[in-house]
Amino acid sequence: MSKIAFIGLGNMGAPMAHNLLKHKQQVSVYDLLPAAVSKLVDAGATGAASPREAVADADVVITMLPAASHVTSLYLGEEGLITRVDKRALLIDCSTIDAQSARQVGMAAQEAGVSFIDAPVSGGVAGATAGTLTFIMGGASDDVARARTVLQYMGANLFHAGDLGAGQIAKLCNNMLLSVLMAGTSEALQLAVANGLDPSVMSDIMLQSSGCNWALQKYNPCPGVMDNVPASNDYNGGFMVKLMNKDLTLAMEAAAQVGAATPMAATAQSLYRLHQRGSGNDVKDFSSIYKLFE
Repeated sequence: MSKIAFIGLGNMGAPMAHNLLKHKQQVSVYDLLPAAVSKLVDAGATGAASPREAVADADVVITMLPAASHVTSLYLGEEGLITRVDKRALLIDCSTIDAQSARQVGMAAQEAGVSFIDAPVSGGVAGATAGTLTFIMGGASDDVARARTVLQYMGANLFHAGDLGAGQIAKLCNNMLLSVLMAGTSEALQLAVANGLDPSVMSDIMLQSSGCNWALQKYNPCPGVMDNVPASNDYNGGFMVKLMNKDLTLAMEAAAQVGAATPMAATAQSLYRLHQRGSGNDVKDFSSIYKLFE
């Protein structure tokens, strides 16, 4: 049994930590919100009053934080976790951030004699709860192999994308495509509805035709077509619009750095930015882009 420190107990981090506990791992948790820590303590975790306390004697440290500034501050700033952990510890950052920040933290960890990988996730809150996340890892092969022994408790698919930062690039490419697919699927379904077609029938047709895609299979954006998805819960839960916009911004920045052409992503970004301006849309699930085409 590994001693695992988990820092960041938001919509994704909390269920991930719960799954570690379900698999009888020893977990120490920390979050800025005491209530989030208390819920995990009730489930069997050890609560910590600070990140330093959480990582004391940890074999593995997992972080799930909102943005690059939080990641770099935690590892390299005043807390300086890379100099506070045991040298044998493995640091796994599951946040979605820019690749350069991941490399910066990873290189600093290496200089301190500590192992680090970036391992952003795909699968949303539902995947985090079910333990079926996809982890996309960047780092040395030996570190990735070691990470698999822990990440398997939270995910169903574990990929090694390449060196440090590769996990972040792969995640951004995936979410960039997802934004295009969801916007296109929403547009097509709205056109069908506007012409009097039943969206359930239209979805079934596209599922068996060349328009089939993940949004239709797992995450239909039209209310009432599919059970247990955000669209049938007033777009609550899931992956928020503001987070999709964050990922699209990171993807466009990554494209600009290498001169890659991303016209479809640029269009999707403009649509999601427009959609976010609507009242309350920023915290709605990203499939609510469907409403933009009404």
